[in-house]
Amino acid sequence: MPTITKAVFPVAGLGTRFLPATKAMPKELLPIIDKPIVQYAVEEAIAAGITELIFVTGRNKRAVGDHFDANLELENQLLAKGKDELRDMVRNIVPEGVSCIFVRQPEPLGLGHAVLCAAPAVGHNPFAVLLADDLMRGETLPTQALVNAFETAQQALLSVSEVPREHVSKYGILRPGSTGQDALIGVAGLVEKPDPDDAPSHMASFGRYVFTAEIFDILRDLPPGAGGEIQLADAIDHLAGQGKVSAILNPARRYDCGDKFGYLNAIVDFAMEAPEYRDDFIDLLRTRLSEHDAK
Repeated sequence: MPTITKAVFPVAGLGTRFLPATKAMPKELLPIIDKPIVQYAVEEAIAAGITELIFVTGRNKRAVGDHFDANLELENQLLAKGKDELRDMVRNIVPEGVSCIFVRQPEPLGLGHAVLCAAPAVGHNPFAVLLADDLMRGETLPTQALVNAFETAQQALLSVSEVPREHVSKYGILRPGSTGQDALIGVAGLVEKPDPDDAPSHMASFGRYVFTAEIFDILRDLPPGAGGEIQLADAIDHLAGQGKVSAILNPARRYDCGDKFGYLNAIVDFAMEAPEYRDDFIDLLRTRLSEHDAK
């Protein structure tokens, strides 16, 4: 029975919502304090047993590869200055036994096309897809939950959460099917960004997926969808129509770091829980709130 050891990270997006910061720097490298967003997704995948990381990059995304590559000059400088702990942290961004592959998406033709670009590296194996914009935090993270569920389901799986009615037009929304074994949620279809009045549910699919290689055959034959792009949601909907997709509830808290307010929310929450400056940061917030209320 196949297990999941490969994960695809589509990182070719332009990051227009964060311009001008992302004019020269990939949005995936925007930091949550001292760690870039994409590293959280990579750590989530590795914690779930993933050993092969496949990054689908685009123009001006060389810095993503540089972040996960070795930097011997930096390591030697840190050692020379007696900063062994920092050296070890830099060296272990990608731990031993985990490999990185970088695949180029030649044109920005949509998320579905980005996933399809990874096909030669994935081969016939099942694989996970992680969108770095969706930063997850919790005792159990969605990739681990998906990998666990795949052991018995052996089919495409989505990580989903219920959203307020006024937010359904932002996401791919499930057309629920019958509930299956092991708390799996049946997926009869996926509707991309529906009007709230037309939404089949309030259950939204977020940036964590598991697929079999069958998804590549669908993506190859898929006509362009919204925006003239190859949409992953359309391929999932097609697969769901064949009864080959299920979903599980996302067990973690999600931060939408592709959105400015969501990004700020993540920074505040992570800072408030960081032992080294938690108390000072909370005091700072209290002081700023008091100053604001006094105006």
